[in-house]
Amino acid sequence: MSSGSQTQPPVSDVAAGSSASHPGITELFGVLACGELAAFYRLASEATMAPDMRGRVEMASMAAAEMSHFEILQEALGARGVDVYESIAAYTPVLEKYHSSTVPSNWHESLVKAYVGDGLAADFYMEIAGTLPKDAEAVVRTVMAETGHSEFAVAAIREAVAADPALSSPLTLWGRRLLGEAITQTQYVLAGQEALTELLFSVEADLNQIVDFFGSIQDRHAQRMADMGLG
Repeated sequence: MSSGSQTQPPVSDVAAGSSASHPGITELFGVLACGELAAFYRLASEATMAPDMRGRVEMASMAAAEMSHFEILQEALGARGVDVYESIAAYTPVLEKYHSSTVPSNWHESLVKAYVGDGLAADFYMEIAGTLPKDAEAVVRTVMAETGHSEFAVAAIREAVAADPALSSPLTLWGRRLLGEAITQTQYVLAGQEALTELLFSVEADLNQIVDFFGSIQDRHAQRMADMGLG
């Protein structure tokens, strides 16, 4: 599992009143599957930026893990009678926009994106797991247990910054940009998918719950950046 501050209690107790047939679960599995597939292609592509075989293999291992996550979610959607490709169609433009707006310009930016992206995915899984009905929670926790393949990036970035302190500032700004883009696209998805928002937050959800949700993710992101030796 990616490092960072400890998981906070789920921001919603909606699971207590949600059933396995809640339409938001299908939407959730769809957006997660789309994210995993997009991450697979992105990591496979960025592996070519590695300066050595070790880096290429590490990135390839991350890509393989993302495909494994996709297959778990594909199976879960299939069990609900939903075709994964139909399910992800609505979210593909959002994920493509995120990745097209955060294309790394060098290997160090690629490493930061790998670690931050892996961590943000883990954070999101942890935040939502406790809000779900038991069968859906089991799927999410299975995928969550398979995250954390980007730890190699921490040592690589710390070594790079130690060798060239001038890298710290631009990589810190890059990390903030990644977080900002991720939150923007997540908010966009939630705004357009009422059933998903209702699933993740209580029916009586107010602005404070949503602020707490993103605030928790931001706190762990800050810790993750510190792990890499970035501000």
